Amino acid sequence: MFEDDDDRIYQVVRNDEQQYSIWPVSHDLPPGWQGVGVQGDKSTCLRHIGEVWTDLRPLSARYEEVAR
Repeated sequence: MFEDDDDRIYQVVRNDEQQYSIWPVSHDLPPGWQGVGVQGDKSTCLRHIGEVWTDLRPLSARYEEVAR
């Protein structure tokens, strides 16, 4: 997708299924993704995701489990 570039600034983004990713701040977000307010270098953004994204299942899969 994007080449590694130590000078690039990223933002942490999340979709409606509460899945996380990083995206360069210089690019428009793809449809269905919103920024969560965290920006920085790649390692900073990935560290944040590691702290907050503890259940990797999509939101819909978590709801299906609760509904059973």
